[in-house]
Amino acid sequence: MKIEYNKSLKEYNTFGIDVNATEFVSVTSESELKSILFDKNYRELFVLSGGSNMLLTKNIDALVLHIAIRGIDVIEETKDHVVISATAGENWHDFVQYCIHNDYGGLENLSLIPGYVGSAPIQNIGAYGVELKDTFVSCEAIHTTTGEKHLFSNEDCKFDYRNSIFKNEVKGKYIITRVTFKLTKKNHRLNTSYGAIENAITDRGIQKPTIKDVSEAVIHIRKNKLPDPSEIGNSGSFFKNPIISIQHFLELQKSYPDIPSYKIDQNYIKVPAGWLIEQSGFKGKRWGDAGVHQKQALVLVNYGNASGHEILDISKKIQNEIHEKFDISLEIEVNIIQ
Repeated sequence: MKIEYNKSLKEYNTFGIDVNATEFVSVTSESELKSILFDKNYRELFVLSGGSNMLLTKNIDALVLHIAIRGIDVIEETKDHVVISATAGENWHDFVQYCIHNDYGGLENLSLIPGYVGSAPIQNIGAYGVELKDTFVSCEAIHTTTGEKHLFSNEDCKFDYRNSIFKNEVKGKYIITRVTFKLTKKNHRLNTSYGAIENAITDRGIQKPTIKDVSEAVIHIRKNKLPDPSEIGNSGSFFKNPIISIQHFLELQKSYPDIPSYKIDQNYIKVPAGWLIEQSGFKGKRWGDAGVHQKQALVLVNYGNASGHEILDISKKIQNEIHEKFDISLEIEVNIIQ
């Protein structure tokens, strides 16, 4: 464990924003993490996981603590289910593929989501009709001040759409070190009705899909729709899909008969933010090295040397236009560090 100074974070955030950390250290075990917390030889602490859901707009004048703790363990197993845990520094997609390789079902729709396991509960990551909370059992987290370990149950986490207790009441107070899931070993419940999964499976001539088939369909769709962060800097979906009232939706439908939607309940409907942004003319637009992706309007991108402020400015332009055009307030999904 070595502390580095004036460290570039360009390789540690998927947007590829080139800002520096005053101090930087990567920890590979809980004991290393606790030694940093107990030492307290720093003014401020900035916890960095996979850097996949953040936009850095400035240098970080703090000790950047990069969580690189690795490990996967089966905790409990029956003929029907397996309880499995992964440490915070495990790559999320690699963990999903590990589960699929062992025929553990429940995470296949969450394939190819960038980031680490430790940050997944914070965001309650989700895709194609599935959210992390659907299989989440608990997570272990260490208090940044006391160094004490705490176990958060599914209920404790107060999961909501792209939200959790870690973004609210206990924000910045805990560092997640391990996440535990309960997955199926047989009679998997496949969710193929959301998005284009069913079509992708049908196009391949598959009549009885497996969890691997679903995963491969999701990977195919995501690769065709979303840019690879290793090629074009991005953080995936930049905005949350807004949830509006039925009455509001019916009014919009008069002017936009083809507006897509997903019913939440008898009172509310979810509208795709990407569609709203595309209708407003932003898809594929570019300002210098910052822009909106050509294939998916929900994704803001860094074509090379864009600053965090340049990307943030685009997001504000989009928010203002969507509010004026549709009377909808778009909420940013990405964590903005400013």
